Amino acid sequence: MHKKLFIPGPVEVKQDVLDKMATPLIGHRTKEISELQGNICAKMQKVFYTDNLILLSTSSGSGFMEGAIRSCTAKKAAVFSVGAFGKRWYQMATGNNVPADLYEVEMGQAITPEMVDKALATGDYDLVTVTHNETSTGVMNPVEEIAEVVKKYPDVVFCVDTVSSAAGAKVEVDKLGIDICVTSTQKALGLPPGLAVCSMSEKAYNRAKTVENRGFYLDLVKVYDAVVKKPHQYPSTPNISLMFAMDYQLDRILEEGLDNRFARHIEMAEYVRAWGRKHFELFADENHLSNTLTNIKNTRGISVKDLNAELGKRGYMISNGYGDLKEKTFRIAHMADTTMDEVKALLAEIEDILGL
Repeated sequence: MHKKLFIPGPVEVKQDVLDKMATPLIGHRTKEISELQGNICAKMQKVFYTDNLILLSTSSGSGFMEGAIRSCTAKKAAVFSVGAFGKRWYQMATGNNVPADLYEVEMGQAITPEMVDKALATGDYDLVTVTHNETSTGVMNPVEEIAEVVKKYPDVVFCVDTVSSAAGAKVEVDKLGIDICVTSTQKALGLPPGLAVCSMSEKAYNRAKTVENRGFYLDLVKVYDAVVKKPHQYPSTPNISLMFAMDYQLDRILEEGLDNRFARHIEMAEYVRAWGRKHFELFADENHLSNTLTNIKNTRGISVKDLNAELGKRGYMISNGYGDLKEKTFRIAHMADTTMDEVKALLAEIEDILGL
């Protein structure tokens, strides 16, 4: 039995989108591939609200995250983390011998602009990373307020992970001054996993050119130069099948309308939050709740594992708590092309199983 996915990713993908992956392949050095990738990039510029160059990578979003912190840190990176995926930036830095300091908050809390200002005021850092939406805790950081702080430090490259929020929440890259904005296909974009996407500013590109050891596959200068030299072609063979699906899905997203899509995500989020408050408690700070996923505190002491097993028999799947939060919380994703009716059906099944 297929289980309808309400997990942080991969998400449910519409059948017509999946079907596009069966499109016959084309050469990766042809005019046709340049046209396909050019179309994708133009549409992603709309999703990101940017005029910056769009880059694609056959990897998860972590690929471009690692490429960003390695390619663009000349002095030292300040990594701000509210959970497991924010901390991943730091692990990438140390794993690549990139000097970095980690700034963490209590799980369930958000980064404050004051924290960022205090760190950057030291003059120690030339790159800062922030996770917009942290699926391990259900926190959405106040990236708009943080961006105003970062603008005070024009020499700092601003990197934002929107892996679980892009196309599900509004992130205006150019307005916020984001130099590298990273996402991937398997979350709110509503596609299978396999492609990372980022926008890269000229400021970030010029910084990266000063960094000597940028690696190979994820060297953002190499990728940027390749896209510019032979428009919308890449140094390595890309995931062409997924690009066909992505081009099609982006048309669906833009046809829905970005504002309508964001509003739908908020409506679903508010419904799940209300349900969570009624029957349990919410884990994250009420002032910084994610619009694409809700993390619910297991105040009833249920077996989340058993709940998910029973849901599986009924054709559904949610997520247990992440890491140390396993069995202490459970997570319900409401992103991509999920509808309110589907959310209501899932919650009705949980109520029936638990006798709520």
